[in-house]
Amino acid sequence: MATLNLFSQPWQPTISPFCCSNTNNNNNVVYAYHNHNNSKLHFFSNSRQFSVLSQLSTNSSKSVSGSSGLQNSSFVSGIEYRKRPLYSVFPTKPAQVSSVEDLYEFICSGPLLDKIGITQEQVAESIDNWLLYGRYLCRLFQLNELFLTEPQKARIYHYYVPVFLWCEQQITEHQSKFKDGEDIPPLVIGFSAPQGCGKTTLVFALDYLFEVIGRKSATVSIDDFYLMAEGQNKLREANPGNALLELRGNAGSHDLAFSVETLTALTKLTREGMKLKLPRYDKSAFNGRGDRADPSTWSEVEGPLTVVLFEGWMLGFKPLPVDAVKVVDPQLETVNKNLEAYYDAWDKYIKSWIVIKIKNPNCVFQWRLQAEIAMREAGKPGMTDDEVCCSHGFMF
Repeated sequence: MATLNLFSQPWQPTISPFCCSNTNNNNNVVYAYHNHNNSKLHFFSNSRQFSVLSQLSTNSSKSVSGSSGLQNSSFVSGIEYRKRPLYSVFPTKPAQVSSVEDLYEFICSGPLLDKIGITQEQVAESIDNWLLYGRYLCRLFQLNELFLTEPQKARIYHYYVPVFLWCEQQITEHQSKFKDGEDIPPLVIGFSAPQGCGKTTLVFALDYLFEVIGRKSATVSIDDFYLMAEGQNKLREANPGNALLELRGNAGSHDLAFSVETLTALTKLTREGMKLKLPRYDKSAFNGRGDRADPSTWSEVEGPLTVVLFEGWMLGFKPLPVDAVKVVDPQLETVNKNLEAYYDAWDKYIKSWIVIKIKNPNCVFQWRLQAEIAMREAGKPGMTDDEVCCSHGFMF
Protein backbone atom coordinates (compact mmCIF):
# COMPACT_ATOMS: atom_id res chain seq x y z
CA MET A 1 0.00 0.00 0.00
CA ALA A 2 1.67 3.21 -1.23
CA THR A 3 1.73 6.16 1.17
CA LEU A 4 2.24 9.85 0.52
CA ASN A 5 3.26 11.40 3.85
CA LEU A 6 3.49 15.16 4.06
CA PHE A 7 4.72 15.26 7.65
CA SER A 8 8.36 15.94 8.26
CA GLN A 9 8.50 13.18 10.86
CA PRO A 10 6.91 9.73 10.60
CA TRP A 11 3.47 9.83 12.15
CA GLN A 12 2.44 7.05 14.51
CA PRO A 13 -1.29 6.66 15.16
CA THR A 14 -2.38 6.99 18.77
CA ILE A 15 -5.23 4.63 19.60
CA SER A 16 -6.79 2.86 22.53
CA PRO A 17 -4.36 0.19 23.84
CA PHE A 18 -6.89 -2.61 23.48
CA CYS A 19 -8.42 -1.99 20.10
CA CYS A 20 -7.70 -0.89 16.58
CA SER A 21 -9.58 0.34 13.55
CA ASN A 22 -10.89 -2.24 11.12
CA THR A 23 -9.61 -1.37 7.65
CA ASN A 24 -10.90 -4.00 5.30
CA ASN A 25 -8.99 -3.72 2.03
CA ASN A 26 -12.19 -4.38 0.11
CA ASN A 27 -13.66 -1.14 1.40
CA ASN A 28 -12.76 2.43 0.61
CA VAL A 29 -11.61 4.42 3.61
CA VAL A 30 -10.94 8.05 4.42
CA TYR A 31 -8.64 8.59 7.38
CA ALA A 32 -8.24 11.91 9.17
CA TYR A 33 -5.90 12.78 12.00
CA HIS A 34 -6.69 15.87 14.07
CA ASN A 35 -4.84 17.91 16.63
CA HIS A 36 -5.58 21.43 17.78
CA ASN A 37 -4.29 23.21 14.68
CA ASN A 38 -3.59 20.64 12.00
CA SER A 39 -5.38 17.82 10.28
CA LYS A 40 -3.84 14.86 8.52
CA LEU A 41 -6.16 12.96 6.22
CA HIS A 42 -5.42 9.49 4.84
CA PHE A 43 -7.49 8.44 1.85
CA PHE A 44 -7.73 4.73 1.14
CA SER A 45 -9.06 3.86 -2.30
CA ASN A 46 -8.75 0.12 -2.87
CA SER A 47 -5.00 -0.47 -2.53
CA ARG A 48 -3.84 3.15 -2.47
CA GLN A 49 -3.29 5.21 0.67
CA PHE A 50 -2.72 8.96 0.74
CA SER A 51 -2.06 11.41 3.54
CA VAL A 52 -2.24 15.18 3.53
CA LEU A 53 -1.77 18.06 5.92
CA SER A 54 -4.11 21.02 6.12
CA GLN A 55 -4.68 23.84 8.56
CA LEU A 56 -8.05 23.41 10.21
CA SER A 57 -9.34 25.10 13.33
CA THR A 58 -10.95 22.90 15.96
CA ASN A 59 -12.46 25.88 17.72
CA SER A 60 -15.55 25.78 15.53
CA SER A 61 -16.01 22.00 15.60
CA LYS A 62 -18.86 22.00 18.08
CA SER A 63 -21.93 20.15 16.96
CA VAL A 64 -24.76 22.28 15.64
CA SER A 65 -28.28 21.15 16.38
CA GLY A 66 -31.66 22.04 14.97
CA SER A 67 -32.67 23.56 11.66
CA SER A 68 -30.85 26.39 9.99
CA GLY A 69 -34.12 28.05 9.15
CA LEU A 70 -33.27 28.13 5.45
CA GLN A 71 -36.40 27.57 3.39
CA ASN A 72 -36.54 25.06 0.55
CA SER A 73 -37.61 27.79 -1.86
CA SER A 74 -34.31 29.58 -1.41
CA PHE A 75 -32.48 26.33 -2.17
CA VAL A 76 -34.45 25.88 -5.37
CA SER A 77 -33.80 29.43 -6.50
CA GLY A 78 -30.11 29.02 -5.69
CA ILE A 79 -29.90 25.82 -7.70
CA GLU A 80 -31.67 27.43 -10.67
CA TYR A 81 -29.30 30.37 -10.43
CA ARG A 82 -26.29 28.06 -10.55
CA LYS A 83 -27.54 26.29 -13.68
CA ARG A 84 -26.41 29.25 -15.77
CA PRO A 85 -23.10 29.06 -17.68
CA LEU A 86 -20.03 29.09 -15.42
CA TYR A 87 -18.74 32.58 -16.03
CA SER A 88 -22.16 34.19 -16.12
CA VAL A 89 -22.53 33.57 -12.41
CA PHE A 90 -19.37 35.49 -11.51
CA PRO A 91 -20.06 38.90 -9.95
CA THR A 92 -19.22 41.99 -11.98
CA LYS A 93 -17.94 44.34 -9.27
CA PRO A 94 -14.10 44.30 -9.14
CA ALA A 95 -13.93 43.51 -5.42
CA GLN A 96 -16.39 40.65 -5.75
CA VAL A 97 -14.65 39.25 -8.85
CA SER A 98 -11.37 39.30 -6.95
CA SER A 99 -13.04 37.53 -4.05
CA VAL A 100 -14.31 34.68 -6.24
CA GLU A 101 -10.95 34.35 -8.01
CA ASP A 102 -9.22 34.19 -4.63
CA LEU A 103 -11.66 31.54 -3.47
CA TYR A 104 -11.01 29.48 -6.60
CA GLU A 105 -7.28 29.63 -5.91
CA PHE A 106 -7.92 28.74 -2.27
CA ILE A 107 -9.97 25.70 -3.29
CA CYS A 108 -7.24 24.59 -5.68
CA SER A 109 -4.68 24.89 -2.88
CA GLY A 110 -6.59 22.39 -0.79
CA PRO A 111 -4.72 19.20 0.15
CA LEU A 112 -7.47 16.78 -0.81
CA LEU A 113 -8.10 17.53 -4.48
CA ASP A 114 -5.40 15.24 -5.85
CA LYS A 115 -6.36 12.56 -3.37
CA ILE A 116 -9.97 12.41 -4.53
CA GLY A 117 -9.03 12.76 -8.19
CA ILE A 118 -10.27 16.29 -8.90
CA THR A 119 -8.14 18.54 -11.11
CA GLN A 120 -8.03 22.32 -11.11
CA GLU A 121 -9.77 22.27 -14.47
CA GLN A 122 -12.59 20.24 -12.98
CA VAL A 123 -12.85 22.71 -10.11
CA ALA A 124 -13.19 25.52 -12.65
CA GLU A 125 -15.87 23.62 -14.54
CA SER A 126 -17.81 22.92 -11.35
CA ILE A 127 -17.05 26.16 -9.49
CA ASP A 128 -20.78 26.86 -9.39
CA ASN A 129 -21.28 23.71 -7.31
CA TRP A 130 -18.41 24.57 -4.98
CA LEU A 131 -19.84 28.03 -4.41
CA LEU A 132 -23.31 26.62 -3.91
CA TYR A 133 -22.18 24.01 -1.41
CA GLY A 134 -20.12 26.63 0.40
CA ARG A 135 -23.12 28.95 0.53
CA TYR A 136 -25.33 26.23 1.98
CA LEU A 137 -22.77 25.39 4.65
CA CYS A 138 -22.29 29.04 5.55
CA ARG A 139 -26.00 29.41 6.07
CA LEU A 140 -26.16 26.15 7.99
CA PHE A 141 -23.46 27.27 10.41
CA GLN A 142 -24.62 30.92 10.36
CA LEU A 143 -21.41 32.23 8.80
CA ASN A 144 -21.08 35.27 6.56
CA GLU A 145 -19.88 33.78 3.28
CA LEU A 146 -18.29 37.09 2.26
CA PHE A 147 -16.21 37.42 5.43
CA LEU A 148 -14.92 33.96 6.24
CA THR A 149 -11.77 33.58 8.31
CA GLU A 150 -8.99 31.36 6.97
CA PRO A 151 -9.87 28.49 9.36
CA GLN A 152 -13.54 28.76 8.37
CA LYS A 153 -12.67 28.66 4.68
CA ALA A 154 -10.39 25.68 5.27
CA ARG A 155 -13.06 23.81 7.20
CA ILE A 156 -15.59 24.33 4.41
CA TYR A 157 -13.54 24.22 1.19
CA HIS A 158 -10.61 22.03 2.26
CA TYR A 159 -12.56 19.61 4.45
CA TYR A 160 -16.37 19.43 4.33
CA VAL A 161 -16.90 19.95 0.60
CA PRO A 162 -14.07 17.63 -0.56
CA VAL A 163 -15.25 14.90 1.82
CA PHE A 164 -18.78 15.40 0.50
CA LEU A 165 -17.51 15.00 -3.06
CA TRP A 166 -15.63 11.85 -1.99
CA CYS A 167 -18.87 10.49 -0.53
CA GLU A 168 -20.59 11.24 -3.82
CA GLN A 169 -17.90 9.25 -5.61
CA GLN A 170 -18.44 6.33 -3.25
CA ILE A 171 -22.19 6.44 -3.87
CA THR A 172 -21.69 6.41 -7.63
CA GLU A 173 -19.31 3.45 -7.40
CA HIS A 174 -21.70 1.63 -5.05
CA GLN A 175 -24.70 2.12 -7.34
CA SER A 176 -22.74 0.99 -10.41
CA LYS A 177 -22.56 -2.52 -8.95
CA PHE A 178 -26.30 -3.05 -9.44
CA LYS A 179 -28.19 -3.78 -12.64
CA ASP A 180 -30.98 -1.65 -14.05
CA GLY A 181 -34.23 -2.37 -12.28
CA GLU A 182 -32.60 -3.82 -9.18
CA ASP A 183 -33.34 -2.37 -5.77
CA ILE A 184 -30.21 -0.49 -4.69
CA PRO A 185 -29.61 -0.50 -0.94
CA PRO A 186 -28.21 2.72 0.55
CA LEU A 187 -24.46 2.96 0.91
CA VAL A 188 -23.53 2.85 4.60
CA ILE A 189 -20.58 5.14 5.37
CA GLY A 190 -18.99 4.68 8.79
CA PHE A 191 -17.51 7.60 10.73
CA SER A 192 -15.17 6.44 13.48
CA ALA A 193 -13.59 9.08 15.69
CA PRO A 194 -13.07 9.96 19.36
CA GLN A 195 -15.67 12.03 21.14
CA GLY A 196 -15.47 15.76 20.63
CA CYS A 197 -13.24 15.85 17.53
CA GLY A 198 -16.00 16.97 15.16
CA LYS A 199 -17.41 13.79 13.59
CA THR A 200 -21.01 14.66 14.51
CA THR A 201 -20.59 18.13 13.01
CA LEU A 202 -19.12 16.62 9.85
CA VAL A 203 -22.02 14.17 9.57
CA PHE A 204 -24.45 17.03 10.20
CA ALA A 205 -22.92 19.03 7.34
CA LEU A 206 -22.86 16.09 4.93
CA ASP A 207 -26.44 15.11 5.71
CA TYR A 208 -27.52 18.69 5.03
CA LEU A 209 -25.73 18.79 1.67
CA PHE A 210 -27.31 15.50 0.65
CA GLU A 211 -30.70 16.94 1.52
CA VAL A 212 -30.30 20.11 -0.52
CA ILE A 213 -29.16 18.24 -3.64
CA GLY A 214 -32.15 15.94 -3.40
CA ARG A 215 -30.59 12.75 -2.06
CA LYS A 216 -32.36 10.95 0.77
CA SER A 217 -30.01 10.19 3.63
CA ALA A 218 -30.25 8.96 7.20
CA THR A 219 -27.95 9.54 10.15
CA VAL A 220 -27.55 7.20 13.07
CA SER A 221 -25.10 7.07 15.97
CA ILE A 222 -23.86 4.22 18.10
CA ASP A 223 -25.21 6.28 21.01
CA ASP A 224 -28.70 5.52 19.74
CA PHE A 225 -28.04 1.84 20.45
CA TYR A 226 -27.10 2.13 24.11
CA LEU A 227 -28.90 -0.25 26.43
CA MET A 228 -32.02 1.13 28.01
CA ALA A 229 -31.69 2.19 31.65
CA GLU A 230 -32.88 -1.19 32.93
CA GLY A 231 -30.42 -3.05 30.73
CA GLN A 232 -27.58 -0.79 31.86
CA ASN A 233 -28.45 -1.53 35.48
CA LYS A 234 -28.32 -5.27 34.78
CA LEU A 235 -24.94 -4.87 33.06
CA ARG A 236 -23.59 -3.04 36.08
CA GLU A 237 -24.93 -5.69 38.48
CA ALA A 238 -23.43 -8.47 36.36
CA ASN A 239 -19.99 -6.81 36.51
CA PRO A 240 -19.59 -5.57 40.10
CA GLY A 241 -16.50 -3.48 40.66
CA ASN A 242 -15.79 -2.95 36.94
CA ALA A 243 -15.74 0.84 36.54
CA LEU A 244 -15.67 0.53 32.75
CA LEU A 245 -19.13 -1.04 32.75
CA GLU A 246 -20.58 1.08 35.51
CA LEU A 247 -21.99 3.57 33.00
CA ARG A 248 -22.70 3.68 29.27
CA GLY A 249 -19.85 3.99 26.81
CA ASN A 250 -17.76 0.86 26.39
CA ALA A 251 -18.32 -2.39 24.52
CA GLY A 252 -21.06 -4.27 26.28
CA SER A 253 -23.25 -1.25 26.97
CA HIS A 254 -25.04 -1.42 23.59
CA ASP A 255 -28.13 -3.30 22.50
CA LEU A 256 -26.55 -5.18 19.59
CA ALA A 257 -29.71 -7.03 18.61
CA PHE A 258 -31.49 -3.69 18.31
CA SER A 259 -28.54 -2.40 16.25
CA VAL A 260 -28.87 -5.27 13.78
CA GLU A 261 -32.63 -4.78 13.55
CA THR A 262 -32.28 -1.05 12.84
CA LEU A 263 -29.37 -1.22 10.38
CA THR A 264 -30.97 -4.09 8.48
CA ALA A 265 -34.21 -2.14 8.19
CA LEU A 266 -32.34 0.95 6.98
CA THR A 267 -30.60 -0.98 4.20
CA LYS A 268 -34.02 -2.19 3.01
CA LEU A 269 -35.45 1.31 2.51
CA THR A 270 -35.10 1.09 -1.25
CA ARG A 271 -38.52 2.21 -2.46
CA GLU A 272 -40.92 5.12 -2.22
CA GLY A 273 -43.33 4.97 0.70
CA MET A 274 -41.12 2.77 2.88
CA LYS A 275 -40.60 4.47 6.24
CA LEU A 276 -38.64 3.85 9.41
CA LYS A 277 -38.36 5.68 12.72
CA LEU A 278 -34.78 6.12 13.85
CA PRO A 279 -34.06 5.54 17.55
CA ARG A 280 -32.57 8.32 19.64
CA TYR A 281 -30.90 8.31 23.04
CA ASP A 282 -31.51 10.80 25.84
CA LYS A 283 -28.26 11.29 27.74
CA SER A 284 -29.93 13.56 30.28
CA ALA A 285 -32.38 10.91 31.53
CA PHE A 286 -31.96 9.40 35.00
CA ASN A 287 -29.75 12.25 36.22
CA GLY A 288 -27.34 11.95 33.32
CA ARG A 289 -27.06 8.16 33.28
CA GLY A 290 -29.22 8.12 30.16
CA ASP A 291 -32.01 6.08 28.62
CA ARG A 292 -33.47 5.50 25.18
CA ALA A 293 -35.69 8.40 24.20
CA ASP A 294 -39.43 7.93 23.93
CA PRO A 295 -40.32 6.57 20.46
CA SER A 296 -42.69 9.51 19.98
CA THR A 297 -39.59 11.74 19.69
CA TRP A 298 -37.79 9.59 17.11
CA SER A 299 -37.29 11.07 13.66
CA GLU A 300 -38.66 9.30 10.61
CA VAL A 301 -36.90 8.61 7.32
CA GLU A 302 -38.48 7.54 4.06
CA GLY A 303 -37.10 5.56 1.15
CA PRO A 304 -35.55 5.24 -1.23
CA LEU A 305 -32.46 6.04 0.80
CA THR A 306 -29.22 6.80 -1.02
CA VAL A 307 -26.81 6.85 1.92
CA VAL A 308 -26.69 6.10 5.63
CA LEU A 309 -24.19 8.07 7.73
CA PHE A 310 -23.32 5.93 10.74
CA GLU A 311 -21.07 7.53 13.34
CA GLY A 312 -19.48 6.48 16.60
CA TRP A 313 -16.27 6.66 18.57
CA MET A 314 -15.62 2.89 18.57
CA LEU A 315 -16.78 1.84 15.11
CA GLY A 316 -14.29 -0.59 13.59
CA PHE A 317 -12.62 -1.48 16.90
CA LYS A 318 -11.42 -5.07 17.23
CA PRO A 319 -10.36 -7.05 20.31
CA LEU A 320 -6.69 -7.63 21.08
CA PRO A 321 -5.04 -10.69 22.63
CA VAL A 322 -6.07 -11.13 26.25
CA ASP A 323 -2.51 -10.92 27.60
CA ALA A 324 -1.98 -7.53 25.97
CA VAL A 325 -5.20 -6.26 27.51
CA LYS A 326 -4.49 -7.48 31.04
CA VAL A 327 -1.20 -5.60 31.11
CA VAL A 328 -3.05 -2.33 30.61
CA ASP A 329 -5.97 -2.91 33.00
CA PRO A 330 -7.58 -6.19 34.12
CA GLN A 331 -10.98 -4.51 33.85
CA LEU A 332 -10.47 -4.30 30.09
CA GLU A 333 -10.65 -8.07 29.69
CA THR A 334 -14.45 -8.12 29.79
CA VAL A 335 -14.74 -5.08 27.52
CA ASN A 336 -12.26 -6.63 25.10
CA LYS A 337 -14.28 -9.87 25.05
CA ASN A 338 -17.48 -7.91 24.37
CA LEU A 339 -15.91 -6.42 21.24
CA GLU A 340 -16.04 -9.80 19.50
CA ALA A 341 -19.75 -9.40 18.78
CA TYR A 342 -19.54 -5.89 17.37
CA TYR A 343 -18.38 -6.70 13.83
CA ASP A 344 -21.57 -8.57 12.98
CA ALA A 345 -23.69 -5.96 14.73
CA TRP A 346 -22.13 -2.85 13.18
CA ASP A 347 -19.07 -3.08 10.99
CA LYS A 348 -20.31 -5.58 8.41
CA TYR A 349 -22.90 -3.05 7.24
CA ILE A 350 -20.28 -0.38 6.51
CA LYS A 351 -18.90 -0.30 2.94
CA SER A 352 -16.88 2.95 3.13
CA TRP A 353 -15.06 4.43 6.11
CA ILE A 354 -14.11 7.85 7.38
CA VAL A 355 -11.85 7.50 10.42
CA ILE A 356 -10.60 10.47 12.43
CA LYS A 357 -7.62 9.90 14.70
CA ILE A 358 -6.19 12.29 17.27
CA LYS A 359 -2.61 12.64 18.39
CA ASN A 360 -3.30 12.98 22.10
CA PRO A 361 -6.16 10.87 23.55
CA ASN A 362 -6.17 13.03 26.66
CA CYS A 363 -8.00 15.67 24.64
CA VAL A 364 -11.02 13.35 24.57
CA PHE A 365 -11.48 13.63 28.33
CA GLN A 366 -11.58 17.43 28.11
CA TRP A 367 -13.98 17.33 25.15
CA ARG A 368 -16.25 14.90 26.99
CA LEU A 369 -16.20 17.12 30.06
CA GLN A 370 -17.14 20.11 27.91
CA ALA A 371 -20.12 18.24 26.49
CA GLU A 372 -21.42 17.19 29.92
CA ILE A 373 -20.81 20.65 31.40
CA ALA A 374 -22.68 22.25 28.50
CA MET A 375 -25.60 19.87 29.08
CA ARG A 376 -25.69 20.73 32.78
CA GLU A 377 -25.49 24.45 32.05
CA ALA A 378 -28.45 24.04 29.69
CA GLY A 379 -30.47 22.81 32.64
CA LYS A 380 -30.29 19.11 31.79
CA PRO A 381 -28.77 16.48 34.06
CA GLY A 382 -25.36 15.28 32.91
CA MET A 383 -22.54 13.05 34.06
CA THR A 384 -20.28 14.35 36.81
CA ASP A 385 -16.57 14.79 36.09
CA ASP A 386 -15.81 11.57 37.97
CA GLU A 387 -18.45 9.65 36.02
CA VAL A 388 -16.97 10.84 32.72
CA CYS A 389 -13.57 9.70 33.91
CA CYS A 390 -14.88 6.26 34.89
CA SER A 391 -16.88 5.68 31.74
CA HIS A 392 -13.92 6.47 29.48
CA GLY A 393 -11.01 5.79 31.79
CA PHE A 394 -9.49 3.15 29.51
CA MET A 395 -8.44 5.83 27.06
CA PHE A 396 -6.08 7.62 29.42
